[in-house]
Amino acid sequence: MNKNKGTTQLVLLRHGQSIWNRNKTFTGWRDVELSPKGKQEAEQAGHLLKAAGHSFDLCFSSELKRSTETLQIVLEAMKLNGLPTQRSWYLNERHYGALEGLPRWHAVRKFGIWPVLGCQLSFAASPPPLTPDDPRYPGNQSRYATINKKDLPVAESMQQTHLRMHAYWQDVIAPEIRLGKRVLIVSHKNILRTLMMQLDNLSHFKVMTLPLATGRPLVYELDSKLNAVCHYYVDSAE
Repeated sequence: MNKNKGTTQLVLLRHGQSIWNRNKTFTGWRDVELSPKGKQEAEQAGHLLKAAGHSFDLCFSSELKRSTETLQIVLEAMKLNGLPTQRSWYLNERHYGALEGLPRWHAVRKFGIWPVLGCQLSFAASPPPLTPDDPRYPGNQSRYATINKKDLPVAESMQQTHLRMHAYWQDVIAPEIRLGKRVLIVSHKNILRTLMMQLDNLSHFKVMTLPLATGRPLVYELDSKLNAVCHYYVDSAE
């Protein structure tokens, strides 16, 4: 139920814990599984949304299985199987370049402290990039074969991640909300952070340290211009 009359609700959900979240490994576009805890978080998210009276007309997720599986589990728990869903690589996590697949301390030993820490503190800093022949580069993966290689990242700063998310929000998601559709977005920490930055008009510094729990639905109430009036986790709505 909306706290504010005349507002539109949008629900954001960071996927449940993945096995690499659990192991503190840089993940990015690597397609890893949910951990058992992550599956439990997704199911709990569905029950919380259902108990709070939420329903949806349209869902969005990334192309990565930790996002798509979270969404599937949520919709099953809500008894909303078969709901229209759009998947897009624009909602994939920030690409961590050559850091992907490395545990945090292994990455520091290989690249040094600042190339690793800097891209987590500075909005404009990119991780060490992949080379074009690296199998981790999306341009070498069949699932992205229809996408122009110049559009696929070898590494991304948060600034570049924001530009990707902003374009998809403006062109695809926002028009659906303006049509009155109730929308759920299941994506990743940094993608959702950049959207929250836009909705709440946050500084670059603030977005880099913005906390976002796995598997915990976050409700935004938006005005007619899709600016945030307020936001709250569904399990603390009271």
